[in-house]
Amino acid sequence: MGDPGSTGIGGEPTLEEQIAAYQREFQDLDPQVEQIVSALSRLNRRMNVAYGRQTAALGISSADWEVLKALVLSGAPYRMGPSDLAKRLGLTPAAMTYRIDRMVAEGLVTRKRDETNRVRVIVELTTEGREKWLEAMRLATVFEEDLLQDLSADDRTALGDVLTRLLRRVEHAQPDAGGRLTDLH
Repeated sequence: MGDPGSTGIGGEPTLEEQIAAYQREFQDLDPQVEQIVSALSRLNRRMNVAYGRQTAALGISSADWEVLKALVLSGAPYRMGPSDLAKRLGLTPAAMTYRIDRMVAEGLVTRKRDETNRVRVIVELTTEGREKWLEAMRLATVFEEDLLQDLSADDRTALGDVLTRLLRRVEHAQPDAGGRLTDLH
């Protein structure tokens, strides 16, 4: 596996070491494809850790962030029903209820009966919840600009186009896999 100084972060093999090991064990491997998908996987994992640290510094969890984001994406007045939120986030109704209960207690969202349909419940973003979302966005923007600082505008455009094409291909092939592993259980 090379010399001990060549291992990646946390003792993880470098991409080159990983690909060499895979090729040794599986001769049909395309090293170019493996480099791309392994780099994307590692980048995604490390970005999620960085975002998690940022949200934790704001006193919210990554799970809270997902709810705040879904409410902001719904547009003003930033309201959704719990079942719509659960579906969007790939959660069970019970898991969504638990998450909403916690976020209501933290002042990030409110939960009220719909005035037009008393059976329906509405979850709404609070001013504090919106402020937490905005601060998380500010921190993420700094992180993302730093991440992409070595790429020219043309490189960024090309990378964005390529990644979007890859995402569309996966979404087309796996339309029921909304980013959660719940469908694999």
